[in-house]
Amino acid sequence: MAILFGLYTLGSITSIVLLILLACITYHPLKRYIHKWNEMRPIPGMEGAFPIIGNALQFKANAADFFNQIIELTEENRHRALAKVWVGPVPFLILYHAETIEPVLSSSRHLDKSSSYRFLQPWLGTGLLTSTGDKWRSRRKMLTPTFHFSILTDFLDVMNEQSDILIQKMHKHVGGEPFNCFSYITLCALDIICETAMGKKIYAQSNADSEYVQSVYKMSDIISRRQRAPWWWPDWIYNMFGDGQEQAKRLKILHSFTANVIKERAAHRSKVSDSESDQGPRKRRAFLDMLLKTTSDDGSSLSHEGIQEEVDTFMFEGHDTTAAAMNWTLHLIGTHLDVQKKVQAELQEVFGSSDRHVGVEDLKKLRYLECAIKESLRIFPSVPLFARSICEDCHINGFKVPEGVNAVIIPYALHRDPRFFPEPEEFRPERFLPENSVGRHPYAYIPFSAGPRNCIGQRFALMEEKVVLATVLRHFDVEACQSREELRPLGELILRPEKGIWIRLHKRAH
Repeated sequence: MAILFGLYTLGSITSIVLLILLACITYHPLKRYIHKWNEMRPIPGMEGAFPIIGNALQFKANAADFFNQIIELTEENRHRALAKVWVGPVPFLILYHAETIEPVLSSSRHLDKSSSYRFLQPWLGTGLLTSTGDKWRSRRKMLTPTFHFSILTDFLDVMNEQSDILIQKMHKHVGGEPFNCFSYITLCALDIICETAMGKKIYAQSNADSEYVQSVYKMSDIISRRQRAPWWWPDWIYNMFGDGQEQAKRLKILHSFTANVIKERAAHRSKVSDSESDQGPRKRRAFLDMLLKTTSDDGSSLSHEGIQEEVDTFMFEGHDTTAAAMNWTLHLIGTHLDVQKKVQAELQEVFGSSDRHVGVEDLKKLRYLECAIKESLRIFPSVPLFARSICEDCHINGFKVPEGVNAVIIPYALHRDPRFFPEPEEFRPERFLPENSVGRHPYAYIPFSAGPRNCIGQRFALMEEKVVLATVLRHFDVEACQSREELRPLGELILRPEKGIWIRLHKRAH
């Protein structure tokens, strides 16, 4: 009996100790959660949030339905300056007005990306997209010179060459049935970014089934699914029951590819000095070459790990976004034949009947095409939403917002504000003519974000989009084969149409 009592007592003590440990572990997170819940109570938002699980059970599983849910929330609350949703125990402040977005994006205090970006870190490390604090400031300062316009023009040859391959691929569809052009343009963008970022040809347009190409696509899908499912956030659950093993397999392919390219390029640089390389035919530069030469203020170079972070970041950010923009632009130009005629008239004026490549001076003259691209990015921004962490208590539009809240900026909704863009669903490139842009709120249109942490590659993106689209529209008349309702945008990491972009091509009569 005494032994049983002793065991019972020991069991009770163990239970008490475990309960105390559990209380200690959960006390501070629970205290912070209750504090945020109470502080944010006055902010309007999605109804039906439960403690701890928030609105998670209300979210639609389908990516297009989920995105439409968030957009409907902004439309229902258009008269309000902001809204909130709870994803599990994590609060998200939804911002879709220029006046509430500006204090976040223009601030040097709220520069950190939201916690949901940590799911990108296994792939991208803490490169320019995901890094915070001093590391981000140092990297941004080091990398900004590599995006100078004079350096970007070196990449024009690559953009033109890959555009020629795209035209060859598209020619077989001329006069035929409608086809999905989304993958054609995406593979072209992938070839461009691989050669410009790494100096490595991967021939994606000729070999879409390559392991590397498939892994780039798969990783984007894996990450976006995890971001909207709180039950997959703990790593041990994700690795044991979720896509953890598939992610590890894809990361091995992606990282080994870029690591090998960096190793080859660094070895080549160590063999050939700058003075020797200048004597022969000028070798094309890639971002990687500049990263290998880049130094910080104290004279230190980037480590191979740091270089890999930035190369992987360029690969991720530099192909999907431009590919989406070009696809949406083709759809809109193919839907609005009056706009297409104006674009082609401009192309005729600049190039005549010549089949020469797009040059630096041509880019400056393609003003109406640039307006059409910008208007497409207004209606279908490549990054439909992104998030920052509120790094200290602040007030936004009179509401108290506690430190640690995730602020989600939604360009897709922001760009539809009728105060700045009357009849926002209408496709009107003229909105972006200089005379029509005067007086517009600087934060009413942010396809490349805004403020100190805006997109470092926006000039590269616009250059690529102009080259590829100019080449396509010099060769073909484009006819869109979907209505706006049939597109069903998927608001994942990148804004994609659910079933692609279907067009019909006709040979252009000069």
